[in-house]
Amino acid sequence: MTSPMPAGLLLAALAALPGTGQAAEAMSGAAFGAYVGGKTLTYAHDGVVYGMEQYLPQGRVIWRHVDGPCEEGVWFERDGQICFDYGDGIPLQCWQFVEEGGRLGARSQSDPSGTWLYEVRRSSEPMDCPAPYLGT
Repeated sequence: MTSPMPAGLLLAALAALPGTGQAAEAMSGAAFGAYVGGKTLTYAHDGVVYGMEQYLPQGRVIWRHVDGPCEEGVWFERDGQICFDYGDGIPLQCWQFVEEGGRLGARSQSDPSGTWLYEVRRSSEPMDCPAPYLGT
């Protein structure tokens, strides 16, 4: 487990690489897979936990909003973004992920304001999914 990073610090890190003034480069699918493989990440927005995702083999994932149900899906790279398909009528979710200072940040393709989610915890433990979810 890693310790949380203050939101302002990560957001500043995501805005520009140190000393370059350039935006951090979006992660490729290979880099994203290497970073998240076998882990469960918790994401926050403005200091409030947003949800968590467990990254399983072969691009499978389990997502859970805070106090919400678990949703099984898959992730894949498309047009330089990491996309998540949870099926069951849930719209495709595509994100730009960046890594800076050992943490992930993500902005949704569909978010016109460019709001960032950021990693606040990374663990090797499986995610807790409440009943009636049975998992895989």
